[in-house]
Amino acid sequence: MTRTALLKLLWERADDYVSGEELAGKLHLSRTAVWKGIEQLREEGYLIDSVTRRGHRLSSLSDVLSEERIREYLNTEGLRLQVRRTVTSTNTVLKTLAEQGEAEGLCLLAEEQTAGRGRRGRNFWSPKGGGLYLSLLLRPKLQAADTTAVTTCAAVAVAQAIESLAPVRAEIKWVNDIFVEGKKVCGILTEASLDCESGGVHYVIVGIGINTRLPEQGCPEELRNIAGSAFGKTLIPELRCRLTAAVLDRFMESYHDLNRRSWFDEYRERSLILGKPVLILQADRTPEQAEAVGLGEDFSLLVRMQSGEIRSLNTGEVSIQPGEFS
Repeated sequence: MTRTALLKLLWERADDYVSGEELAGKLHLSRTAVWKGIEQLREEGYLIDSVTRRGHRLSSLSDVLSEERIREYLNTEGLRLQVRRTVTSTNTVLKTLAEQGEAEGLCLLAEEQTAGRGRRGRNFWSPKGGGLYLSLLLRPKLQAADTTAVTTCAAVAVAQAIESLAPVRAEIKWVNDIFVEGKKVCGILTEASLDCESGGVHYVIVGIGINTRLPEQGCPEELRNIAGSAFGKTLIPELRCRLTAAVLDRFMESYHDLNRRSWFDEYRERSLILGKPVLILQADRTPEQAEAVGLGEDFSLLVRMQSGEIRSLNTGEVSIQPGEFS
């Protein structure tokens, strides 16, 4: 409680020095206790400057995931936030909680993932402080075939949220990747527990990983031509807390009316691949050339094969190919 109260006071006077005496008086603590609290906040990653005879100053550029600060920006009611320093994977941890009966609306966030996961069993690079890694537990009344609606709704929400904080254009690569300036900045992994009798779902977990900053040492070699950061070097106060709130607010607004698919047109307009030549990788990794020509009402990708056949893809992997389709 002392830490929370101290942080609140420092935020209220952000970019201004507050004396240790004033902090101690308002919190009814000793100067020593205040100093220990300052050190604890520094260990968590807050940028605090301390000057003799002036006091302590919290930089507004501190970028620490904090439930208290996220709630300062969050408009959606009823969500429960849980922030952890390190997890294996937010999806993995939240799946365990879901199996134990956790109710809808828990959002788990982490500063770092040691075993982040992407689609098709890939690893998702999740360095400490370099991104926003969150998973949201949902219990919608959906058939298994309709879960793509959740993924596409999340994709539009992420694109809108990024653009609300920076002057960039966010595009969507079917079905779940967000690109900024030609680089992937976000991946979305939606996982569901299915009811085999009814064909419905017990729960859905939406995992979202956004690269907000790239570490000074850059990406691993295998990702350098692929991965980018959503915000580059743009300095944004409390970036990840604000981004979390922006994503959740936009997602939940559409989630409560999934059947309307109100985001369909925007999803299509943000498409990175429609009208372009693509390479389709089937389950056996056999590649086929095609052209992305449209979206079905169920968000399936419509492609024109070299034979002229129009095919509807509900699953699979596509990559953009250079040159004209022929």
